[in-house]
Amino acid sequence: MSTLLRKVWGSVSNRMCSASPNPPFRISSPSSSSIAATSSDSSSLGALFDSIPLDILLQILRLVGPKDTIKLGCLSRAWRLFVSDNRLWIYFLQNYQRHGDPWDSVFFAELNLRAGYPLQPFPSHSRELSFMHIYGQRAQVPGSVIIDGGSGYCKFGWSKYACPSGRSATFLEFGNIESPMYSRLRHFFATIYSRMQVRPTTQPLILSIPLCHYDVVGDSWTSMVDVLVFNSFGFISPDTDSAKASRRQLKDAIHTVLFDMNVPAVCAVSQATLALFAARRTSGIVVNIGFQVTSVVPILNGKVMHKVGVEVIGLGALKLTGYLRELLQQNNINFESLYTVRTLKENLCYVAADYKTELSKDTRASLEVPAVGWFTLSKERFQTGEILFQPRIAGVRAMGLHQAVALCMDHCHAAELTGDDAWFKTIVLSGGTGCLPGLAEKELHETLSPSLANGIKVIPPPHGADTAWFGAKFISNLSTFPGSWCMTKKQFRRKSKANIMW
Repeated sequence: MSTLLRKVWGSVSNRMCSASPNPPFRISSPSSSSIAATSSDSSSLGALFDSIPLDILLQILRLVGPKDTIKLGCLSRAWRLFVSDNRLWIYFLQNYQRHGDPWDSVFFAELNLRAGYPLQPFPSHSRELSFMHIYGQRAQVPGSVIIDGGSGYCKFGWSKYACPSGRSATFLEFGNIESPMYSRLRHFFATIYSRMQVRPTTQPLILSIPLCHYDVVGDSWTSMVDVLVFNSFGFISPDTDSAKASRRQLKDAIHTVLFDMNVPAVCAVSQATLALFAARRTSGIVVNIGFQVTSVVPILNGKVMHKVGVEVIGLGALKLTGYLRELLQQNNINFESLYTVRTLKENLCYVAADYKTELSKDTRASLEVPAVGWFTLSKERFQTGEILFQPRIAGVRAMGLHQAVALCMDHCHAAELTGDDAWFKTIVLSGGTGCLPGLAEKELHETLSPSLANGIKVIPPPHGADTAWFGAKFISNLSTFPGSWCMTKKQFRRKSKANIMW
């Protein structure tokens, strides 16, 4: 113990002297004779440290690091209480944890998600949490494989990495229940594991599933009328027996495939819910602009409110890209590939706050696409995104995005699921198209009554097109993961009622 304490003093004095000629505080290092005199008596060394002001001791322990700080807790009961100071371990979580998650994300996850699903947030302030204990648990959490099976692009990678390690075009229609699901799912997961160069048996898997896929049965989106109620604006997805059966069928198929591949544990969560977690929320409305459709999803305490209704608009990122190509072709600009058009959309297009006013402005802007050339866009820049709000200008018979959001909020208000309406007044955008500049500032709720419109907040995708992947990363790095978030092969075989969100 005396060796460790001498190391502390040496570390502090050396770092302070090298860091600044005028350190913010001064500590007189004990002479070698005084250390020798006290080396045989750890209690006197403890008393020596006890005479140092609390703030200075915290600075000392920050320099020492988490491992040696835990050892210093062995000095005495008083030191154990001091070493467990939450301020110190918040600092260690910010600077020493291997996953490198921002502190606000760590705090949200541990406060709201660590108990598993159904969500059971801690009843009071962070003082109820021991961040020293949480730090130790997070250090032991195994790495996980995360697959965000987006409707257009699949993002995959390790939970310990700062971002997805790979991306690919999605080559599986999750919702095509009538086709041989097992073989298609097996090929899908085997391909991802092959690209990651990892065996399925080594780590738990967190899977993000696009909501629109497992709520729809059929070979194409034109068959949605079989399971969705159609009105003059778009689609409303009720929680029918058919929809419930589809979710159960897909759930069983996914788990059967993964456990046949000997994946140790599986956590399957809806893409909309993960996007909400990435925005550090557990309740709200997620507007997920997917590859083919846009879904407006109400979520309360982490659970998709199917009974309230999920609004589905029959246009997505692919339609926006196609419409931009049509506009450019009218100006005799033709493309061999949609890749160039998508690049122009992602870099030059935006959503106008006032469409009619924007038409009278000079909005020209140019971009060089590598290996293709320079392109100049004008009104096409904001006309492309406007079809989200006026689909009929692109020949799509559907409700506008603002109308879908208003309809969803009206249904949430009428359902009276809680004592107030605050839970659905947070709107989180998700998907790559959700990153269009100006979309978050657009009046998505302009058709609402003043009482419902008051207090609404629109949040752009917190992590761009990878938002759902980062929501899964929050779960995978929890101090209690895998816990009740995952289903094991044994649980699946026993058909137990596991706590998995759908």
